[in-house]
Amino acid sequence: MTPRLEIVNSVEHRDVRMYPRLPQYPYFVPILLGEFTAAAACCPIFLAKDQENGQFYAAALFGFSQDQLLVDGADEGKAAFQPLDLQRQGFYASGEHLAIDLHHPRFSDTAPLPLFTSSGEVSEELRYIQHIIGRIMSGREETTRFIEDMLRLKAVEPIDISLAFDNGENLTLEGLYTISQDVLQDLDGAAVASLFRTGHLQAALSMRISLGQIPVLAHRRNARVAEPA
Repeated sequence: MTPRLEIVNSVEHRDVRMYPRLPQYPYFVPILLGEFTAAAACCPIFLAKDQENGQFYAAALFGFSQDQLLVDGADEGKAAFQPLDLQRQGFYASGEHLAIDLHHPRFSDTAPLPLFTSSGEVSEELRYIQHIIGRIMSGREETTRFIEDMLRLKAVEPIDISLAFDNGENLTLEGLYTISQDVLQDLDGAAVASLFRTGHLQAALSMRISLGQIPVLAHRRNARVAEPA
């Protein structure tokens, strides 16, 4: 559903209340370059193409389908890695302003957190959201530069993931991309130094390391499908 955005202000939104965040994650969550290291510790990181504009973006995989999240704590919203894109749910940047989608399920009259204090000042919770949006806005440019670097080096390659489970089910994930280990190994000293200075080498290596989380998630799914109903 397309968000219906309003610029946040203390007059029209004084009584709006929100939940800290929704309890469930999407299974595929956009992330930014500065989140790669934390994400790689618990879930695989991939590049994918935006269906609307064909541009690459980075995302973390929390499970193989929306109905079965596999990262520890993700199904209760308590995973060790909390993506910025989830923390800002219901809020957006609109130019230099903070915008809100009041139709998002994060907002409810019975939610515990106010956007504004009784005197009309920005609440601590809303100030935190402003901080998150700021990090997202600055992080997008950094992430775009990383992806552009990887494309320039021809280091982006497709990866198809095929999994077989003990109950006879086979699962294939398509439309995902990773960073080529062969390309990274063949970089000359100047390219390595350049990527190191920008932090893009660490990000690329984090993506490669994160692929080790795929069998971890597959093992958890295998255990779940084997459980008696």
